[in-house]
Amino acid sequence: MRGKSLMIQGTGSSVGKSVLCAAILRMMKQDGLSVAPFKAQNMALNSFVTSEGLEMGRAQVTQAQAAGIEPSVRMNPVLLKPTSDRRSQVVVNGKAIGNMTAMEYHQYKPKLRQMIKNTYNDLEATVDLVVIEGAGSPAEINLREGDIVNMSMAESADAPVILVGDINLGGVFASLLGTVMLLTEEERARVKGVVINKFRGDVKILEPGLRMLEDLIHVPVLGVIPWMDVELEDEDSVTERFHRMAGTGDLDVVVVRLGHISNFTDFQALSLQPNVRVRYAQNASDLQNADIIILPGSKNTIEDLMDLRNRGMDALIVRHARAGGMVIGICGGYQMLGMTLHDPEHVESRIPELTGLGLLDMEVTFLPEKQTTQSSGTVISSEGWLSEIKGITVDGYEIHAGENTFGASVMPWLQIGDHVDGVCNVQGNVLGSYMHGLFDDGQLFAQIVQHVRSTKGLAPETAQALTMDEFREREFDRIADIVRASVDMEQIYRIARGEV
Repeated sequence: MRGKSLMIQGTGSSVGKSVLCAAILRMMKQDGLSVAPFKAQNMALNSFVTSEGLEMGRAQVTQAQAAGIEPSVRMNPVLLKPTSDRRSQVVVNGKAIGNMTAMEYHQYKPKLRQMIKNTYNDLEATVDLVVIEGAGSPAEINLREGDIVNMSMAESADAPVILVGDINLGGVFASLLGTVMLLTEEERARVKGVVINKFRGDVKILEPGLRMLEDLIHVPVLGVIPWMDVELEDEDSVTERFHRMAGTGDLDVVVVRLGHISNFTDFQALSLQPNVRVRYAQNASDLQNADIIILPGSKNTIEDLMDLRNRGMDALIVRHARAGGMVIGICGGYQMLGMTLHDPEHVESRIPELTGLGLLDMEVTFLPEKQTTQSSGTVISSEGWLSEIKGITVDGYEIHAGENTFGASVMPWLQIGDHVDGVCNVQGNVLGSYMHGLFDDGQLFAQIVQHVRSTKGLAPETAQALTMDEFREREFDRIADIVRASVDMEQIYRIARGEV
């Protein structure tokens, strides 16, 4: 191909840019091209650790998987992880460089431009084509001067742009027209086509509007993509997943929705288990009738634990555990299960110390240096029901800034190399671990489900779950088929080759 890049921008956040990029990458892979994703700057709490121990946004990880290549931090050189309404941790080239307010980061951004350009050029040299994703909207005219992720990135990569609008939100014609009209003449010249996403209904009814839009913006409509119930991992907390049930069955798994919830992609695999339904709990009443309660990761563990108490959820979680119910904590949720959380250097909060839920005999101290590493763990417990699954291995990654000190009444259940990565109580119904992704291959969670079913007097489950890898591959091919049937792929290739 002569062209080396294609950029997908949107009329706003959550219009479907990430999914469309994944679909295009999968289609191009199917067509024999070597392709890679790129997004200059992500803002998300769902992140991933590469094989080099570097942190990047989850969306580009998913897109790399769609392209059939290993995720690399070159695909997402800047990651912002909100720690509060006004501050974010800034991760550059996979390493956290500190926390900044919005204004501080706005002033810092110009220093990132050359690094981003160099990183992109390095990635571009390794593949036939790079599919670049924008962020939010290119029409935020108050942010144009400091832009590093939308039209500034398109100019840097000399990339043609396809603009995406979400018809499900309403006003898609106005949002597409308004976005194009707010671009400068040079920026407008880069827009080579528009796509309408998330359509429900008969496209024939839409066609007169498509022609009128083309006459107004002088850019062709490349296709109308129907609503797709996409089950790929979400980039951030702007997701419908928190408001609906996933899976069906007689075992109720409830994930507590924290204010600064992070890496909730850990729990997508749970609904792949047969006869398991997964939902998110916002209030204390949502915890009623739960069989398994899961405390997820958090970007601000101390503040989220205080918020749990304010919502009255802490007492119900403790009561569930004291009654023998299964409670699982991952990363920040694991830290909440301890006796006391110490933050003497104010790594996460201005509060130096907070009492934990007291379900695990351990103390947690937050340290400035964040641990980011891929890891492989082994179940080592020789006590209780966990002894039945001793030797099971799980793969995942760690992203945390905490150090645990254990008391006498906890048992190690998960070990990584020469260190303990997870402990449980003596009864074996309260488990915690720092490892993200430990449920992805299905085998560990399947054993947890079997144990809980046994304690409830339910028949054992005999059907086998899909792994997350198998599920993702199926989803990539499915969305690629839908998008290929909905857009003018030949025209998209011409745009990518620079022929339009």
